[in-house]
Formats: sequence, structure tokens, C-alpha cells
Amino acid sequence: MRYWVVGGEYKDASFAELAPGRTMERHGPFASYEEAHKVWASRAWATVDSALTRFRIISEESAAA
Repeated sequence: MRYWVVGGEYKDASFAELAPGRTMERHGPFASYEEAHKVWASRAWATVDSALTRFRIISEESAAA
């Protein structure tokens, strides 16, 4: 199974729609959750002061569902 880190800056705290002019960041694929987690932590800490920025780890299996 492969993993991806996805996210970016969202319009509001519902995290349903990206902020105007922003694009979804995609990092990966990673062969293990641990590799993806390292990138997630890096992106999350780099944007820790932005309440409307969120990143998550998804697996190809969950993305296909």
C-alpha cells in the first residue's frame, strides 16, 4: 500500500474547500506510513500558525473508496 500527504490552506474551518487561489498540495507516494508521517509532520509544523491550513495522510486504498 502507498501513502500520500495532501492538504493546503482552506477557505474556512469546515476544511471543505481550498482558499481562493490556492491549490491542493500532494506529496508522495510513500512506501510506508512512517515515511508519509515524516513529511506530514514537516508540513504541519511549517504551517502551525495557520489555523486554516491542514494536511492529512491518505492511503491509496482509502482514496479509492
